[in-house]
Amino acid sequence: MKFACGIGLLALLLTGCKVNQGAPFDRDATPEERSEYQGVEGVVKSQQDKVYLMDKELTEKCKNAKVDHAVAITNNDIKAQDEQLKIIQSTCR
Repeated sequence: MKFACGIGLLALLLTGCKVNQGAPFDRDATPEERSEYQGVEGVVKSQQDKVYLMDKELTEKCKNAKVDHAVAITNNDIKAQDEQLKIIQSTCR
């Protein structure tokens, strides 16, 4: 009897722990705003957010390099044109 009660109590405690766990990540926040991830689902979302943020950063660098390249062409600045072309080649897809 004591063993059965002990098992029942243990099962209740373990299921209670599962209920008290927080969300794997903040679903309402943007990837830039998220800072806490929990569990396997949180780890997966963390990796997805990192890929998204890296892609976003590369896209911004690409756009900036294209604008700077256009300015360099307007100013006939060959050195700046070459520098911006290198950035464009490494960041734009």
